Amino acid sequence: MPELPEVETIKHSLQTHITGLTIADVKVFLPKIIRSHTPGDFKKALVGQKVKDRLYRRGKYLMIPLSERTLVVHFRMTGRLVFLDEKTDLPKYTHLLFVFDNGRQMAFADMRQFGQIHLLPNAEVNKIAGIKNMGPEPLGDNFTVEYFQRELKRRRAKIKSLLLNQSFVAGLGNIYADEALHLAKIDPERPAQQLTKDEIIQLHQAIVAVLQQGIKNRGTSFRDYVDAQGNIGNNQDMLQAYNRKGQPCNFCGTAIERKKVTGRSSYYCPQCQT
Repeated sequence: MPELPEVETIKHSLQTHITGLTIADVKVFLPKIIRSHTPGDFKKALVGQKVKDRLYRRGKYLMIPLSERTLVVHFRMTGRLVFLDEKTDLPKYTHLLFVFDNGRQMAFADMRQFGQIHLLPNAEVNKIAGIKNMGPEPLGDNFTVEYFQRELKRRRAKIKSLLLNQSFVAGLGNIYADEALHLAKIDPERPAQQLTKDEIIQLHQAIVAVLQQGIKNRGTSFRDYVDAQGNIGNNQDMLQAYNRKGQPCNFCGTAIERKKVTGRSSYYCPQCQT
């Protein structure tokens, strides 16, 4: 699933291409992807709409502001949003196609078909269930050490599980949670309440650092993620823990191990993260 750095990269790579364009046509190949309208109403509401202002992101959601409404994209497991030349073949598993007034196109493709597209009035974007109760942005001003410490001290959940909880902090997924915990040298199964003040500060800094690195490297690509031009990211080459089972920890040389934490695979160093 695209996490915060991947969605941020898609946003940047798409914005310069579609800002100011007007939607001339919409083709719906898989109606269930649309969560707010029937296919006919979806097309009717979109045709003639101009892409305005700046695209923005909330957690793992991408928002595309239009003349009167906002297109909200949730990529889920395997969703892709790719900007195309009018002569370019559509990506495999294309379920929605947006055709602009200059002939260029934007395709939403999704092999697993879990992705979601909403079209809402601007004032109602935050009413989407996944956004309504979302926690602070980890790269935003509200994600302070004070907030982090206060919330951790009242939670009994395992720290890995808590980092994946979007109502606690927005945009983190399995990759960057594992990377942050490894950088901070914290066992993913540690109860959140048990973290010391120094560990909390270290983890807060680690979350910010791994996300910034992910954005700098244009996201992490293993199987499905590409940016809006169809390019893979480079951050997979920089990972220290995730997907490195059996490889040496870059801190101590111990082999990275994998274990399940509340049903999710977690990669960690058994020596450093005790």
